Amino acid sequence: MEDEEPRRDLRRFQALYDAHHGAVVAYARRRTARPVDAQDVVADTFTIAWRRLSEVPDGDAALPWLYGVARRVLANQRRGNQRRADFSARARGQASVGADVEGQVVAADERRTVLAALSRLRPADQEILRLAVWEELPHRDIAGIVGCSESSVAVRLHRARGRLGREIGKEERRVGQEASGGRTEGNDR
Repeated sequence: MEDEEPRRDLRRFQALYDAHHGAVVAYARRRTARPVDAQDVVADTFTIAWRRLSEVPDGDAALPWLYGVARRVLANQRRGNQRRADFSARARGQASVGADVEGQVVAADERRTVLAALSRLRPADQEILRLAVWEELPHRDIAGIVGCSESSVAVRLHRARGRLGREIGKEERRVGQEASGGRTEGNDR
């Protein structure tokens, strides 16, 4: 009987991994600049899931739980990367410049515009939009991940969408001005 519990845990973890690995990889890739960083996030997330297997919810609640863990792993990774960058900059006697994660994505014009606008939002707005749009999570799951009520998620998401819309408008105007050589209508002389 003592041998059955470790086997049961291993089967449960394997099922968890098989069911959600792809989603956690996608989540991490969208939030990191380098594939190796995404791999580290995924590995750390599933290591934590293994160590805390008894705390992982069953069924549909497991994925939001994993996203919450991945979110905290990413935050730790970013803090560590920033500390290293700050240290290196101090060692070189230069100011540190933060990494522009989404700025590296230069696929299509619309994607660039949205990502540029998204990058100018507060990190909390960025995260709630990503959870709702990219991860397609319901408000209930988002509330569990970010630590607030469902109604707060609805309000935050509504406000974040409004701010994103305004930033997209600004970005489109900026790109339009660059394309026209800085001229505005009625100022073509």
